[in-house]
Order: sequence, then C-alpha cells, then structure tokens
Amino acid sequence: VVIGLCIGLSPFARAVVDPVVQFLRSLPPPTILPIGILLFGIGPAMNIFVIVFGAIWATLLNTADGVRGVDLQVRDMAASFRLTRWQRIRHVVLPAAAPQIFAGMRTSLQIAIILIVISEMVGATSGIGYFILKSQQSFKVTETWAGTIVLGVLGYLATLVFLQVEKRVLAWHTGMQANDNVQ
Repeated sequence: VVIGLCIGLSPFARAVVDPVVQFLRSLPPPTILPIGILLFGIGPAMNIFVIVFGAIWATLLNTADGVRGVDLQVRDMAASFRLTRWQRIRHVVLPAAAPQIFAGMRTSLQIAIILIVISEMVGATSGIGYFILKSQQSFKVTETWAGTIVLGVLGYLATLVFLQVEKRVLAWHTGMQANDNVQ
C-alpha cells in the first residue's frame, strides 16, 4: 500500500517504476519458484518470497490507481485548507482510495492462498499443499479430496474474516452508497 501510494502520488515515480512493475507483475508466480529456491533454499523463506511476489501486484496496482483517481478538485480543496502533505494523504487521499485498495487486497488474498499451496507443493516438507501433493502421488483419493476441502474451507474463512474487516473499515463508504441509491 505504501509503495502504491508513492507511485500514485508522484508522476515521476510512476514513470520510472511503471515499466519494471509491469514486467515483474507479468511473470507467472510459479516461474519464480526456481529463483526463490536459488536465493533462499527450500523452506519458509522461499515460500514467503513466492507468495509475496505473486500476491503484491493486485494491491500495489489498485492502490496506485485509487490514489491517482482521487478527484483533483478534492486535492486542491485540501491544499487550500493548508493541510500538510501527511494530513492530505491521511484524511483525503487514503479514504478516497480505500475502496479500490481493499478490492486489490481481496484479490491479493485469493492469489496468496493459491500460491501457498503451489509453494508448499514444490518447496516444502509440510503444509496443506505438501499434504495434497503427497496424497495425490500415493493415489490416496480420499485424503487428496479431504486436503482440497480443508483448503477450500480455509480460503472461505479467510475471505469471510477479510470481508468483515473491510466492512468495518469502509462502513462510511457503504453508508454513502446506500444514500446514493435512495436519492
């Protein structure tokens, strides 16, 4: 979110960073596994690297777009009230961009869950992905399905928790949308 905020606020940063961001986000995360293994070896550090690398882009790009999309008149009004840069970011830019930031975070959550499984299948000796892969290779169909169902339930519960947090943080936005629908 912080990097996306910087990219969204600075046209210069956007111009410099955008080609690199676009290149890195276009790399399929599973293709990063060999680089992760080379840099970190097989273990938790490699898993974290692959998960973060694959999941960061939705949040980063949505944050930058959300910040860039804040109405220029709103920014000018905040400046005319002589708010400091930090106050404008905290009280104007972030709240205006928050719905888009949360949409990116929700997408990142789903991608992260998928990458947890992939990274555990390739470079781990434990975890749900490892369990599913070993069950599949041993032709233990019941255990494979059990692992898949557990993974689905965990993903569903993570999404429910995230949606509750989002609903609480963006309660003001939901209220605004309800008022718009009434009018």
